[in-house]
Amino acid sequence: RDPRDINARHDLAELLFLALAATLCGAKSCVDIAEFAEGREEELKEFIELKHGCPSHDTFSRVFRLLDPQELSDALSAFMAALRRELGLGAPRGVVAVDGKALRRGYEKGRAFMPPLMVSAWDAETRLAIAATRAPASDEVAATLALLKSLDLKGCTVTADALHCRPETAKALLAQKAHYALGLKANRGRLFAAAEKSFAAAGEIAGFETR
Repeated sequence: RDPRDINARHDLAELLFLALAATLCGAKSCVDIAEFAEGREEELKEFIELKHGCPSHDTFSRVFRLLDPQELSDALSAFMAALRRELGLGAPRGVVAVDGKALRRGYEKGRAFMPPLMVSAWDAETRLAIAATRAPASDEVAATLALLKSLDLKGCTVTADALHCRPETAKALLAQKAHYALGLKANRGRLFAAAEKSFAAAGEIAGFETR
């Protein structure tokens, strides 16, 4: 319901459409989404009914607090997959970058020092996020493994930082028939030493060192 009119019931699909469109145009908050919708109401009515006009920012905020985050994530992933099919893109076949990011100002009550962590998979060719999931208890590794298993990555080269340079990640990607390029740091001891030895044995090769 909209607090400006207690008898008004907005369609959930329309509300999510408005939020998605606004976010794609740079909206960062529920206030931004509401302002986007109000400023383009007539244009938007060419695509959706908006029987009760545009929802208020309070309505957007309340709805997103009530939605199950994982179900919303699954719905967005399904939408992105459908969009790729509609554009004739199919499953990604190039480079897919996996990364985890803490949500700025996303602190939860009682967990002020543990902001929510999201893990996303980014298709470098189309510049589209193909999937995202929240990391349980900020466990980026577990969230990444679950995300990888949910995607069709056959033939892709998946990149990730040194946190994911571990056997379980490599096994999950090989099971998907994907290639991988994982960061490697000196704190991995034996693996790092073995990599250095292999490069030294290879002789002169084209390469560069980052600092």
